[in-house]
Amino acid sequence: MAGRGSLARQLLGWQVVVVVTLLGAVAVFSAIQARSAFQTTEGRRMLSVAEDVAATPGVRAALADPLRYHQLPPFAESARSLSGADGVLIALPALRVLTSPDPAQVGGPLPIGDSTVQSGRSWVGEVGPYLVAHVPVIGDDGTVIGIVAAEADRPSFVAGVVHSPGEALLILGVATVLGVGGSLLVARRVKRQTLGLEPTEIAGLVEHREAMLHGIKEGVVGLDQQGRVTLVNDHARALLSLPDDAVGRPVTDFEFNDRALDVLSGRAEGADQIVLRRGRVLIMNRMPIGGGDGGVGSVVTLRDRTEIVALRHELDANRATTDTLRAQAHEFSNRLHTIAGLIELGEYDEVRRYVDRVSHTRSAWQSEVGSHVADPAVAALLVAKSSLAAEQAVGLRLAPSSRLGPVDEHLSADLVTVLGNLVDNALDSVRGGGGWIEVALTHDDGVVLVVVRDSGPGVAPDLASEVFRHGFTTKAAEEGGQRGLGLALTRQTCLSRGGTIEVDGAVFTARLPEVPA
Repeated sequence: MAGRGSLARQLLGWQVVVVVTLLGAVAVFSAIQARSAFQTTEGRRMLSVAEDVAATPGVRAALADPLRYHQLPPFAESARSLSGADGVLIALPALRVLTSPDPAQVGGPLPIGDSTVQSGRSWVGEVGPYLVAHVPVIGDDGTVIGIVAAEADRPSFVAGVVHSPGEALLILGVATVLGVGGSLLVARRVKRQTLGLEPTEIAGLVEHREAMLHGIKEGVVGLDQQGRVTLVNDHARALLSLPDDAVGRPVTDFEFNDRALDVLSGRAEGADQIVLRRGRVLIMNRMPIGGGDGGVGSVVTLRDRTEIVALRHELDANRATTDTLRAQAHEFSNRLHTIAGLIELGEYDEVRRYVDRVSHTRSAWQSEVGSHVADPAVAALLVAKSSLAAEQAVGLRLAPSSRLGPVDEHLSADLVTVLGNLVDNALDSVRGGGGWIEVALTHDDGVVLVVVRDSGPGVAPDLASEVFRHGFTTKAAEEGGQRGLGLALTRQTCLSRGGTIEVDGAVFTARLPEVPA
């Protein structure tokens, strides 16, 4: 490819080929037009010459008497000289030539081709290399006594072009100038648009781009203005669960959730947007190409943060355990201080009653949870959350209708995730207000129903779907919160089992099938 010259030179060469082809077509057209004009004009002229000779009385008298055939050449030569014809021939009806500019032709046969002159009718047409007009000579008795042929040489192809009308020559000249000039301009423009790169360099850039796209560990997705996928590397295909024929299809074909579509289309602005996609937590960044939304498209990069989020959840669990232990230690410390103070005051009976009351309250909550919840992990979560609620002066209670039987370990883990996030969300809602939180757990017909309600203001109806869909908002990230992400993960946990979650004011209701769909 390198031996074929630069891109500009190749383009110029092809443009010149096109121009030459165009000029050749114009030349052929001009030649055909000139030939047609020649046949029409010269045909009428040769016919007029032949008719004048055939109508001459001396010619008719000489043809009527064989002894006077020698008088015919002057008439034919005079007509040829005066008319400018290439030849004027006189022949007998039997086609024997009596006079001709070529002496070798005298006495020989007269070629007539498809002429109708022998039947007494004039004829104009091509015979060999000549344009010929045949006119019969009619005797006094009305019979054909001779034939007069006036002929003119047909012009060659080059002569036809040279003698073509002036408009055709003008077209040829203008086409030549415009074609060559346009070729030069196109070559220069293409050279500028390709940034001075040659075909081999452009091909190398494409190969480097493909190697880079498939070699990096981040996902890369290219989109055009209509939202169609123009390129996607292997990592992005795996993270987004895209099919092999994703290129060329719009992003709406791939069942993305609304959050993912907002980021891909640019409706959700900002850096490091968090998107949930089939069990994965993805960090996505979108960059328009060409400046603004009016460019030629956009490029979206994405990273898998699932493991980091999982580690953070484990850290949050450890932090929650630490907070629970701290709350319990604080609670026990307060109670020990109370008991120590009563002993110093000598109120031994009050000490006994106080210990009995604290023990009864603690054991009552544990007994209530244990009697209604058979799963140890869920029961332990409720006991731990009661200490956090007590520290914040929030009442945590279990609905009397709650009944949760034994469940498998996978459902138990999902219940801990859903219930823990919903209780934390309720604690944030009533924080500092001295309110209450009620938890209801029911297990019926293969579905576990989790209902968490609180005394807080609740969620506005127009935001009921947004709290689950958008997840981790920019505001939450700036404030260090994770409430939105917790609710989004809760929704993902429910949906992964084929369940649902919804909110009505301050009541969150989650349904988790015992057997995942």
